[in-house]
Amino acid sequence: MNRTDNQGTPRRTVIKSGLLAGVGLAFGRVPSMDGGEAQNGAQEMKVHYLEIVTRDVNAVCAAYASVHNVQFGEPDAGLGNARTARLAGGGLVGVRAPLREDEEPVVRPYWLVDDIHAAVAAAVQAGGQVAHPPMEIPGHGTFAIYHEGGNDHGFWQL
Repeated sequence: MNRTDNQGTPRRTVIKSGLLAGVGLAFGRVPSMDGGEAQNGAQEMKVHYLEIVTRDVNAVCAAYASVHNVQFGEPDAGLGNARTARLAGGGLVGVRAPLREDEEPVVRPYWLVDDIHAAVAAAVQAGGQVAHPPMEIPGHGTFAIYHEGGNDHGFWQL
């Protein structure tokens, strides 16, 4: 939503709703479209890691490489042998095979947060169920996974 300040300068307002607004998660600060931070102390959501679990890693990587003109790296053991490529804004997309026989294909965003423990607690308070508690991955940061509304969601703290 766009509004103007007292001098008529356009300002971008972040509308908060649902789970994330109701519990005040500590998302990483990202500049607004006009170059400043979001108003009223609000923080914009930023995907730090987009995880794609698939039974055909090479096909998915080839399709994304062809469409988006990106190159995927070699498997990264720290990320479950995911092959990664950079997202606009500095995050990563990782494509990996299931780690267990019963792991189903999934696309899971990991939202960048300032305080992963507070974010997990807030998600639980709002009705989410923790699937994986915060765990550090050396050289990558700390992640956590929770379920809400029939979907997987993740948090990532650098």
